Amino acid sequence: MPHVTSIGLDVHARSVAAAAFNPFTGEVVHRDFGTDAAEIAEWALGFEEPRACYESGPTGFHMARELRALGLDCAVAAVSKMQRPAADARRKNDRRDAEFIARMLATHNIVEVPLPDAAVEAARDLDRALDDATRELRRSRQRLNMFLIRLGHVWDERNADGARRKAWTRAHWRWVSEIRLEGPQRDALEYYVTAARCAESDRRQLERRVVALAGTDRWRATVEALSCIKGIDTLTAFRLAAEAGSFSRFRSAPAFASWCGLTPSEHSSGESERRGGITKAGNALARTALIESAWHYSACSPKPKAPAPGTDVPPAIRSRADDCTARLHRRREALADAGKPACRANAAVARELACWVWEIGCRSEGTIL
Repeated sequence: MPHVTSIGLDVHARSVAAAAFNPFTGEVVHRDFGTDAAEIAEWALGFEEPRACYESGPTGFHMARELRALGLDCAVAAVSKMQRPAADARRKNDRRDAEFIARMLATHNIVEVPLPDAAVEAARDLDRALDDATRELRRSRQRLNMFLIRLGHVWDERNADGARRKAWTRAHWRWVSEIRLEGPQRDALEYYVTAARCAESDRRQLERRVVALAGTDRWRATVEALSCIKGIDTLTAFRLAAEAGSFSRFRSAPAFASWCGLTPSEHSSGESERRGGITKAGNALARTALIESAWHYSACSPKPKAPAPGTDVPPAIRSRADDCTARLHRRREALADAGKPACRANAAVARELACWVWEIGCRSEGTIL
């Protein structure tokens, strides 16, 4: 009777350690490779009914795609779900890691990461580039601001009502351009200003490209549906859709919230029941987007969000989005009346917002009527 040979791969940028494990005989065969998928597949296909697996990480999904194209069934295991023995903490190397993955695969003790298609991965890459550009813009502005403060230049202009004007507006940049320094400090100022201006330009260009991609047939329906929820704009909706890939791959709304890391942590035993803050074990970009969107409900009204011009969202989806807005507004008010700290209340609203996002996303995909 044929049996499945489990093959564990420890994939790095320049090398791959492989281990083939026979669950019937307990025999393990080790082999080291470069990054040529054809060479790995040729070796693995020499075993009886081979199935390969490697841990998720910075090497991405390209190896799994290439091996599958060559006829070798390959899965990607969620590294956060791998249960390693404590005794192996001080005995780690590539060959042991590959053998461990092979043994876990043979005993069905891995949680597979769904492989996104090329379009989804490309959308994620573009959105994550936008996130990197946003972080770089924030850093460059902070460097410029701190440099000027060290020299005693503080932006403190006020409007006619006495309110302080916002920074990084045209008036603020005009104020920066009027600052006169000499010598090395002038050169430093020119560098910081140029870096901030370039970061602004890069972020603006990426934002336009993300908006253009969000309007394509692949993403338009889901992005427009999610944008009906208050606190979620086109960029946020696209981020949630791209990171999820497909909302229907999650079996339930709580499963999606857990994937976002928004469920409460727990340390209970026996009759003792203890819950703490959110787990933060999941997709950081989706979690951050939901947390930021949830802050909107601390000040918004429960009225429905006005539809954006040119959108064509089915009435049933728009009605559910309006229910979401009203529900989350009541939820936030109830938490505030109960005296909950603002951050804790916002996390609770973000968790419920994640459940609404899952439902509306599934409705836009046609998996929920």
